[in-house]
Amino acid sequence: MTFSVTRRTLLAGTAGSAALFLVRGAEAAERLELGPPEPFTFERLVEQARALAGGPYTPPPSPAPEVTEAIDYAAHGAIRFRTGLAPFADGEGHYPVTFFHLGRFFKKTVRMHLVEDGQAREVIYNPRYFDMPADSPAHELPRDSGFAGFRFQEAGQRDDWRTQDWLAFLGASYFRAIGALGQYGLSARGVAVNVAGEKGEEFPDFTAFYIGPADGPEAVQPVWALLEGPSLTGAFHFACRRGYGVVMDVEARLFMRRDIERLGIAPLTSMFWYGEHGRERLNDWRPEVHDSDGLALWTGNGERLWRPLENPPTLSVSSFLDTDPKGFGLMQRDRNFDHYLDGVNYERRPSLWVEPLGQWGKGAVQLVELPTDDEIHDNIVAFWVPAAPARAGQELRFGYRLHWLDEHPYPPAGLALTAATRLGRGGEPGNPRPPGLHKFVVEFEGRPLKGIPWGIMPRPVITASRGEVSYVFAEPIPNTTRWRAQWDLSVEGSAPVELRLYLELGGRPLTETWLYQFRPPGG
Repeated sequence: MTFSVTRRTLLAGTAGSAALFLVRGAEAAERLELGPPEPFTFERLVEQARALAGGPYTPPPSPAPEVTEAIDYAAHGAIRFRTGLAPFADGEGHYPVTFFHLGRFFKKTVRMHLVEDGQAREVIYNPRYFDMPADSPAHELPRDSGFAGFRFQEAGQRDDWRTQDWLAFLGASYFRAIGALGQYGLSARGVAVNVAGEKGEEFPDFTAFYIGPADGPEAVQPVWALLEGPSLTGAFHFACRRGYGVVMDVEARLFMRRDIERLGIAPLTSMFWYGEHGRERLNDWRPEVHDSDGLALWTGNGERLWRPLENPPTLSVSSFLDTDPKGFGLMQRDRNFDHYLDGVNYERRPSLWVEPLGQWGKGAVQLVELPTDDEIHDNIVAFWVPAAPARAGQELRFGYRLHWLDEHPYPPAGLALTAATRLGRGGEPGNPRPPGLHKFVVEFEGRPLKGIPWGIMPRPVITASRGEVSYVFAEPIPNTTRWRAQWDLSVEGSAPVELRLYLELGGRPLTETWLYQFRPPGG
């Protein structure tokens, strides 16, 4: 499986035949050219998606590919939309819109529309909308090339609105938002098709966006999008709120053109090279490098699970069967700068939690982990796969809420959380270390572990799919508020071992359940 663009690129990018649109709040001389008005509602967009699904797939245009190929990472970064043209830059409660230019990594045209009072007008591309160097290859593009994506700047009344954005749609169906700590990181996608499947992954595109001004007492920012791909079409409505982080309510209406091997709903895409565990940490000078460090799950029966992410030697797919899940997310729990020592702010990357709205029925949260030898590639994907297969002619509807935050939006009451996972050689200091003996140390932190009387020790509850567990105990970690569980695992062969752990006291769980897929050396 491959991804269409790298995470570094996404982070950086981040009445007549025509009419002239006066940009409110911008310089009086600045105007955007718009197409004629057309009635617009979400239901009209849904009907359009449904009609498209009944016909053959037509890829979005990629104008002058030899020119866009020349607009490399540096050339694309030098092209900036002129903020004096930004729609909706008229003060309190509105978020100005700026557009992304085409380039090597974003070659497909995406149609942009502005919506007001039930009418939509397409934004007509013009190179004068962008400031670009005199020698930029972009000057050679055709007059009707179009845009690659768009982003929302901070509210127009803020002094920094021209330089600071908070939500961006760019590249296939990818989008990302800053979290509570003001930093971009992992991405979400409209839908995932055949991730790690035998037929090869498909990347449907958002081919048209409809953007209205923020409205209501909470300044809800609406976005509507048309999705098109070889196997399906879709209509999306995003209701976005910029507050402590970003919260987005998503309504997705999907129409199958053909059978899909694995349909991923609410997909999240991130990067994990290495953390405090894993052999890869010997290949770089920084202690840790990752956008997310674990998958958190809140199951339909109320269980809280934590699965540390891995950079596996080969493609790995893990399934967590469930019915009506309460949520799942790729989280960045480690907020200590000293654990990264990097100016790209890994410690400030957002966590992203998916909260289903309504009942999703039976299915599984699937985690796909791919091997990587660098931080430039997104190698982690998590999504919901319905138990019922997606068949040609089928229509599906899903609603969910995305929380781009620093912490879990619904932390488990009465349970401590996993803080670190560490691996090493098994055995005891000063004694021979038997081959095939592996040590595990898992650290937990949270209120339930505070104030445990001296001499009272929580009990680690450990299960392993194979092998023998020994030398098991829990202890407080000096000079911290954490506890750690420690044990050795003796195992033969290279087949993976599934591990589960939690701490309990008097028959009551004190922590979430830690899950891990251990691959013995050579596996």
